[in-house]
Amino acid sequence: MKLLDKAIVLPSLLCILHCPTLLCGKKQASERQPIEKRFTHLFDGKTLKGWEGKKKFFRVQDGTIVAGFIDARIPNNEFLASEKEYANFELQFEAKLVGQGNNAGVQFRSQRIPNSHEMIGYQCDIGGWSKGTIWGFLYDESRRRKMLAEAPQDELKKHVNPKGEWNKLIVRAEGPRIQIWLNGYQTVDFTEEDKDIPLKGRLGLQIHSGAPAECHYRNLRIKKF
Repeated sequence: MKLLDKAIVLPSLLCILHCPTLLCGKKQASERQPIEKRFTHLFDGKTLKGWEGKKKFFRVQDGTIVAGFIDARIPNNEFLASEKEYANFELQFEAKLVGQGNNAGVQFRSQRIPNSHEMIGYQCDIGGWSKGTIWGFLYDESRRRKMLAEAPQDELKKHVNPKGEWNKLIVRAEGPRIQIWLNGYQTVDFTEEDKDIPLKGRLGLQIHSGAPAECHYRNLRIKKF
């Protein structure tokens, strides 16, 4: 190798060794982006910015959204609704129930009913009923008023954590198909056949009417498709 060639090549090699991004360019930079970047956090851990609802029933406590109270009955179903609407998405969150009451849920593709405390639309259910646990079931709130899809009780009980402990839920809505997972176990794979049902709407964090109870929500994030 000629001396002139060495003078050019050696500094170039040193530059590559100290700056490896020169080898891969934008591809390597993109590979360093964590998967979390694809998600948008829906709760800043301090305020209810981006949400609206009755302050009497919703508050921020220890980095979580707390719905309801454990020292008095809940007179009506109450919802903390997102200001934005979402169509196709993956929603992830954690929730836990405490108190005497045992029912809450997260609305999606929903709307507030004018002059009412209710919301109408799909709900990822939380808690239990006379037949057993309903964690991760799909309910149609204020519309058909029934469970649209549910998991077998025997299998579900293996995956739901005891009352007072956190459970992680994932809701995936893409076109007419809705899927839900509870702590990694798929509870719902439902396809909407009614063409008149809206496939876009608001989110809503619910505390159900009845006995004193709180539902705590945290780590709410969403990825739009």
